[in-house]
Amino acid sequence: MDSPARDIARRLADNAEAVCRRYLSNGRREGRYWLVGDVHNAPGRSLYVRLVASADGRGQAGKWTDANTGEHGDLLDVIAAVSARSSMRETLDEARHFLSLPLPPPPESRAPRPRKAPAGTPEAARRLLAATQPLIGSIAGAYLGGRALTNVSICTALRFHPHCYYRPSNDDAPDIRRAWPALIAAVTDESGLVTGVHRTWLDSAGKDKAPVAYPRRAMGHLLGNGVRFGPAGPVMAAGEGIETMLSLRELAPALPLIAGLSAAHLAAIGFPAGLRRLYVARDDDPAGAGALATLAERAKPEGIEVVPLEPRLDDFNSDLRHLGRERLAAAVRVQLVAADAAQFLRE
Repeated sequence: MDSPARDIARRLADNAEAVCRRYLSNGRREGRYWLVGDVHNAPGRSLYVRLVASADGRGQAGKWTDANTGEHGDLLDVIAAVSARSSMRETLDEARHFLSLPLPPPPESRAPRPRKAPAGTPEAARRLLAATQPLIGSIAGAYLGGRALTNVSICTALRFHPHCYYRPSNDDAPDIRRAWPALIAAVTDESGLVTGVHRTWLDSAGKDKAPVAYPRRAMGHLLGNGVRFGPAGPVMAAGEGIETMLSLRELAPALPLIAGLSAAHLAAIGFPAGLRRLYVARDDDPAGAGALATLAERAKPEGIEVVPLEPRLDDFNSDLRHLGRERLAAAVRVQLVAADAAQFLRE
């Protein structure tokens, strides 16, 4: 007999396009797929949901893959993410409501049973982090140096893994290597607890990213968390990418920074206690604009001022590498509140 979750997942798959139009409304249909930015309904095209089963039976309707992160799942996962449901029961109830199905009777009171940790949990991220090495003197350190990022000696969030497993995707060559050197970044919550990691696979010389289809992926619990550089304070800056935030750190090493790792996760970062002004180093694209707008909307009732930081090119690392440190510093200075520029910007 099918479990309730499997039965509802199948019913959702039978109505895959309707589910996508409801919960992934920022996407659109293209052929047999629904394309959107990510499982949290950000604008974009990296996540694709199969709307119709393939003729050979290998591709099931309702299944999705995020080409940017390598994550995959079914429409129950989409409903859980978009509706912010914290348990499977709540997710199933939301799905039943969408499908106009009756709710089940409340469960009988009984002693709670231990829950088995799913794959890709913070525990798995912590195990990977425990197997890493210091950044300085490593291939990952050389890679960052090649990106004009030199102020990384005390970045405790960054580590190096010499042989990090890479799970091939359908877009990789069949004989692609399964392990590469990798820059590992610890994702933490406001208390400093590691909730996930971000991996950037590198070539063996550290000159560029590894020649794989998706050289950047994250694992663990990312929502509300981020890669942190420096302790929280009343004035902070947040952005999408690690290299973007490290570029600002070259200019303002004492300014606390958070990398959200994607536009959707940037929009959802937690606000530390005592925060009164947040600079948002947005990427110059529609997803970056959406993240900025969402952060401003969330911050207003908390009394937090949100100030955008705009790059000249596509992001601040491009500015640092192509325009140089002095021109980047001058461009950032005029966007900061005068007191913050005096306090944080390195002369």
